[in-house]
Amino acid sequence: MIACWGAGRAVLAHLRPPSRRDAWLEAAMAAALGVGLYICAFQALAIFGLFRREATLGLVGAGVVAAAWQWRGWRADIRALRAAAPTTPPWTRFERIAAIALALVALPALVAPLAPPAAFDELMYHLPYARQVAQQGSLGIHEWLRYPWFPYNYNLLYAAALQVGDDVLPHFLNALAGALSVVMIFRLGILHANRLTACIGAAIWLGLGDYANALIDMGVALFVLTACVALWWWRESEPLRDGTRWLSLAAFCLGVAAGSKYQALIFLPLVALFVVRHERRVWRAWAPALLCFLIPCIYWYARNAIMTGDPFNPIGARVFGFTEWTPADYVQQVADVRVHAEMPNALIWSVFLAPFSVWWKRSAAVRAAGWFCLYSVAVWVVTSRYPRYLTASFPLLALTAAVGWQALGVWIAAGVRRLRGAKVAAAPAGPRSGAGVGDWVVVLLLAVLAAVSVGQTARKVAMVSPTPESREAFLRKHVPGYAVMDYLRTNAKGRVYQIALNEAIYYGPNPIWGDTLGPWRYTDFGKLSGGDLARKLGGLGFVAVVLPDSVVPVFSARTDFDKYFAVQYEKDGCRVYRILSAAP
Repeated sequence: MIACWGAGRAVLAHLRPPSRRDAWLEAAMAAALGVGLYICAFQALAIFGLFRREATLGLVGAGVVAAAWQWRGWRADIRALRAAAPTTPPWTRFERIAAIALALVALPALVAPLAPPAAFDELMYHLPYARQVAQQGSLGIHEWLRYPWFPYNYNLLYAAALQVGDDVLPHFLNALAGALSVVMIFRLGILHANRLTACIGAAIWLGLGDYANALIDMGVALFVLTACVALWWWRESEPLRDGTRWLSLAAFCLGVAAGSKYQALIFLPLVALFVVRHERRVWRAWAPALLCFLIPCIYWYARNAIMTGDPFNPIGARVFGFTEWTPADYVQQVADVRVHAEMPNALIWSVFLAPFSVWWKRSAAVRAAGWFCLYSVAVWVVTSRYPRYLTASFPLLALTAAVGWQALGVWIAAGVRRLRGAKVAAAPAGPRSGAGVGDWVVVLLLAVLAAVSVGQTARKVAMVSPTPESREAFLRKHVPGYAVMDYLRTNAKGRVYQIALNEAIYYGPNPIWGDTLGPWRYTDFGKLSGGDLARKLGGLGFVAVVLPDSVVPVFSARTDFDKYFAVQYEKDGCRVYRILSAAP
């Protein structure tokens, strides 16, 4: 984190400061930019096969040196900003209670990263891909993974973590993205609304984030949020053309996000519309911004286009043609997304009340965030309705929902006053106004979140596994098939084919084949007799098949199955079958 801040601030020092200064928001922006710069550096090293532990440590060391070099200047800037800032009123009782509740809400996020990897997607392809890159020092197409052609920008940080630490360290890099975006939301809330808004927005985003895994959704959310802040600073530049570098920075952050997950591309039309309203110069503004956008992500899309004809492989198959996936695979993937469709967390539903808030009327930034949220939710409803695909928008949704919760509190306060026969009070006029019933409603919401978080903290602490014995016990309980995968990792003498144990492949042999989709799909082997299956698997170099007991009746119901397969190992409801010699 120190290295990222040092690298990012070295770049931000060459940009014109935003019109509304906030030292901690600028520090979080610098750290986020530094994360993007490190991703680009790791990507460049890996493209040329130079992504090794020594290079990683050298880059981190250089960032730390840059941070130390700029420390004194940063402290001087903070003192100058404090001296120039108007006197801020002391924290009210409601604000102090809200701050304490926010600290309690943060407790699970501080403990959750310590747990061993146990989430489905991180074990199925995020960590296996990162481990391959860390071991090989280069980027490659690993066809045994479900998504070998995905853009993997943020996963390069996990690869660097695996080079210098264990598999818990990537959790902290995922948590870093969440922590930086929480700081940004908190400071944005103070800048454009008030302290209660800041506490509610930060608390909601803390509650929505998942800090116990090594997925990339929070990383994408960080860079989308950073891009939005940079865009707003560009929008507030006077004159506008003097802030063109902020536009390029926003484009760079969107490029990092698009190089981490395809879903980040959905924001491009909205951003383009926002920019074209204020800036029409092609060579002075649009061209540099486009270049900065392409630098972090062009490798992934150009590689896919050149090697498969589909820059968005595999989701562009309907347009660009199918390669590893078949039309049936595509349909199955879409159906799986639809099965997981559901309403997002109820905490953000108040986003629709934000237009009735006083802050909506007074702050152009709040209105811009509201339009961003409306666009995000509309696209999400039309495309997937899968809550995790909305994560990239959650930080600004949380902040805008906080504005909505305050509007609801004001309405409740007005209703209570009517019941008491009092005259209806006017809308709050400043950061400290509106105290009373409305503020108690907001504080009560935060208190509920804090109480839930304290209970979650106890569960997160129970997941921490500080010894090898406790780690093994945790993984055997939470990762189906861990025991047999661990056995195969140390005993397999050839290729292993797994069936219905995708969530455990990180703990198995590296690599390991078998999936519901792609070139190693189960259905390609499903209708063969025992002898034909053994000959096909043996001809491909496989020596064993691993599967859960629930699948064994289907798998073993083949003709002459017992002649060609024998149980080699079984534990915790899973079995390993050794493939016996079969006549050609």
